[in-house]
Amino acid sequence: MPPTVHEVNSAIQTLWPLDGAEPWDAPGFLSGDPAAQVSSIHLAVDAVADTVDEAIELGADLLLVHHPLLLRGVTSIAEDRYKGALLARLIRGNCALIAAHTNADVVETGTSAVLAHALGLHGQKPIVEGTRPGRGLGRVGKLKQPTSLGALARTLGDLLPATASGIRVAGRYEQPITTVALCGGAGDSLLSEPAVLAADVYITSDLRHHPASESRENARVAGGPALIDVAHWASEWLWLAAAASELRAALPGVTVTVSELRTDPWDFTVVQ
Repeated sequence: MPPTVHEVNSAIQTLWPLDGAEPWDAPGFLSGDPAAQVSSIHLAVDAVADTVDEAIELGADLLLVHHPLLLRGVTSIAEDRYKGALLARLIRGNCALIAAHTNADVVETGTSAVLAHALGLHGQKPIVEGTRPGRGLGRVGKLKQPTSLGALARTLGDLLPATASGIRVAGRYEQPITTVALCGGAGDSLLSEPAVLAADVYITSDLRHHPASESRENARVAGGPALIDVAHWASEWLWLAAAASELRAALPGVTVTVSELRTDPWDFTVVQ
């Protein structure tokens, strides 16, 4: 007999414990019948109209996303609002919704660790240690072979799915790179961490003007990393395949699929 939503949620919390989530976060079981059976799980970074439609069309019993749909407080889930419309679509389609967000970032096989592994970093460890050994936000490690900043950016371009915003770099193209710090998703809050300051480059997403500018100006005075800014969605999409493999091992017999839909919000850029 297939597991229930409740049992699948228990497996998800074992893989990505909720106590690892940041205080501001809102992951976990978001909607659905705990007693409903689950034969198929679909994974996506975002719960948006396209991924919800995809999950329903595939006949998935549960949609597991990285970003919580209800991260910020809402006062209505009426269907004239997109969150209400999505929840209604999922409920009518008998598809539960669960999110694994910062609790999936901090584990040894989380979003940042997957990106670090894809880059071949060795000796990697969290930028900010969590409550359990080996867990925490971001990752820092060394490349097996030193490279240049430009070559590393091009490697990221090959590893990550393409987006309209592409990859932005602050630093000299030929700058030598050995130690890499990175954080999947928005990571400018870690710019002042010692492990980031000691790295040759920091890779993350959503770098805002002032934090990025201050980081580069401080580097002129006291040293600091070059910066590589990649698309938020792209930096976390790689994790879905790893998460799917862990779910298949934890839930034998349950079909687990991964969305390849691009849910990055930008459609095109204009080169000036």
